[in-house]
Amino acid sequence: MGYELAENKIQRVIASSSNVLEDVVVFLFENFDHYSWVGIYLVENNELVLGPWRGPHATEHVRIPIGSGICGAVASSGETEIVPDVNVDDRYLSCFVSTKSEIVVPIKKQDKVVGEIDIDSDKENAFTEEDLLFLEKISDMLSEHIY
Repeated sequence: MGYELAENKIQRVIASSSNVLEDVVVFLFENFDHYSWVGIYLVENNELVLGPWRGPHATEHVRIPIGSGICGAVASSGETEIVPDVNVDDRYLSCFVSTKSEIVVPIKKQDKVVGEIDIDSDKENAFTEEDLLFLEKISDMLSEHIY
């Protein structure tokens, strides 16, 4: 599925959903072959707390301190990060042996990080500039649904 078509479909999912975060996670997981695990973390105090997710296995990282790992670094910086090869990034908190690359996109309200989209791929260097731009648009849409 192309990113433009996916963006239009996600807008419809968000407009009609009573469980927006869950439905967006399911949509992303089911429609992008290179997304092997999709989750949304929400900021609570000084931690990221795992919300809805989809993938073959649960992660043991259900709470991540802000500043710890790639997810914690993104929550701290407020900047999207693409990690082409998690095996060479010492910040990576290993979840699955199959994961080769990761993208983490902050969800912000008035420049404050309130959550993030975390996506793993079983393919090295799986995420492109298109993924980044697409997921940042999704992040902007989701910011209206996090309180």
